[in-house]
Amino acid sequence: MAVGLGIMLNPLNSSMVSVAIARLQQAYRLDFTIVSWIIFSFYIASAIAQPVMGKASDLFGRRNIFLLGLIVAFAASMLAPLSPSFGWLIALRIVQSVGTSMMVAVGMALVRIHMTEKQAAALSILSIFLSGAAAVGPFVGGVLLYFWDWQAIFLVNIPFASASFLLAWRHIPKDRRATAAEGSMSVRRWFAMIDTPGILLFAAGMVALLVGLLSAKSSGHITIIHAMVGLSGFALLAFFVRHELRAASPFIPLRAFAKYPAMTWVNVEFLLVNFLFYSIFFGLPSYLQSVRQVNEFDTGMLMLSLGACSLVASPIAGRWIDRSGPRPALLLSAILMTFGSVWLMTLRPDSPVISVCIALAAFGVSNGLNSVGMQAALFASSPKSIIGVASGLFNTSRYLGTILSSLLIGIVMGGSFSFAGFRVLSIILAVTSLVLVGMSRRRREPGRLQETNSM
Repeated sequence: MAVGLGIMLNPLNSSMVSVAIARLQQAYRLDFTIVSWIIFSFYIASAIAQPVMGKASDLFGRRNIFLLGLIVAFAASMLAPLSPSFGWLIALRIVQSVGTSMMVAVGMALVRIHMTEKQAAALSILSIFLSGAAAVGPFVGGVLLYFWDWQAIFLVNIPFASASFLLAWRHIPKDRRATAAEGSMSVRRWFAMIDTPGILLFAAGMVALLVGLLSAKSSGHITIIHAMVGLSGFALLAFFVRHELRAASPFIPLRAFAKYPAMTWVNVEFLLVNFLFYSIFFGLPSYLQSVRQVNEFDTGMLMLSLGACSLVASPIAGRWIDRSGPRPALLLSAILMTFGSVWLMTLRPDSPVISVCIALAAFGVSNGLNSVGMQAALFASSPKSIIGVASGLFNTSRYLGTILSSLLIGIVMGGSFSFAGFRVLSIILAVTSLVLVGMSRRRREPGRLQETNSM
């Protein structure tokens, strides 16, 4: 319970905000592209913080990192509602992301280390905390916004963080004393170990590229400044790739992609899966509120069908994949995403709002299939000797897909969410999902992947 209440804060806060975009636009009188940074900032910070904090726990102790993460998340949640400007809100959102990422990075490890009995049951419960929080996040956010205001989506974290801290302080055993090697590691050596230059290049490149693209779309034309900022982002990311290929301890081990092509294709597929899912996850609430004038509570109720279908499909997918391997489940998932995207294309401004649930159900079931199927495909395509690296790259692909989905919505919609923009978004998603169907059909059987890994 101590760990579960802590790690749920990251997916809960990443999903609650999906129904708050329209309200934040009204509160700060900003266009959609600027407000979308409430999404970008959280995922960029999470993509960086989780692997970094995983390494930090080896030096400073997992219990210490977990407790510190709770303090940071608590402080950010307290201060965010007092933000005098949107810039301050983004800064505190980044702090909140770092704090919640600290708990996710070490939460599973704490259970594996300290629970010697019924460990599998404990890990499955933690998975329910993670997937359940993401599933009910839009519903919780919708209820909070309907009865209070956007500040409530931050304040709701306080009781969970407080309860987790008290339980963790009392029940999580203290870390063992550091060994001589660990104790002698200097801060400078640790910064080198986590690849600080790579982290800075990645963060600066992503931010500059997104600023350049979104600023050009928001203003309606491309200026020299927009072009320079965007090109500087590309240049920084190019330097990042060059640095990672040469680094002794790279932040993102890019050489693994070239060495294990089967694993690379799994990550590309996973990126596209998350790109499709989160385009719907973040796009539909804004469509319902801005275009169809659905209130926050009803929007949350409609989005709950997405999470409910995902939760129901996951255990069924697990049994199916155990018998047949990941290929059939992933192919069906891609087909369902194609159907959901095409269904959204057929909607008219006067279509019944409840008809949106058909698309949500299709994407929800596909997400349940993907949550198990993509993990199984990763294990089938990755040699056991690099499974830690493979898992890190897998999570990076998840965050990149999420960031790209937010970027697409921002570019397509511009200053305001419109039905015409939503139609364009649906067409792009339909084309992308057809690409995913083709990739799933060409997927090799798990047995052949294992033969490749053993060579």
